Amino acid sequence: MQYFQAVQEGKIRSGKSQMKLFEIAGFGMLTLTTKKIDGKFFPVGDEDFTAVIQSEDGFVTVIVDKDGFTKAQSKSVGKKDALEIFKKLRDSGTPEYPKPRIQIWTEDRPTIQHELEE
Repeated sequence: MQYFQAVQEGKIRSGKSQMKLFEIAGFGMLTLTTKKIDGKFFPVGDEDFTAVIQSEDGFVTVIVDKDGFTKAQSKSVGKKDALEIFKKLRDSGTPEYPKPRIQIWTEDRPTIQHELEE
């Protein structure tokens, strides 16, 4: 697949995830539309999983594909709010991302929703 085609398909997929997050949290920002694997570009996956990560400004709830590439994110919020968004997504049918790390922008970040649950 050519890069342009991957971007176009990825925009559609990420846009759906962004709208899902927007419905739950009142805000959803598009993040990645493509992923690079073995030097080739692919659109982000069609599947949705949710997780929480820590950012420089607080905590962010994300929607990722099966490979952990972020498609959409909430704005930075406090721990309690991030976990609440995460739980609402999970309750609405979006499964928790099962792996310990995700890819956001150019960074690899640990998922921390288990640390926040009490």
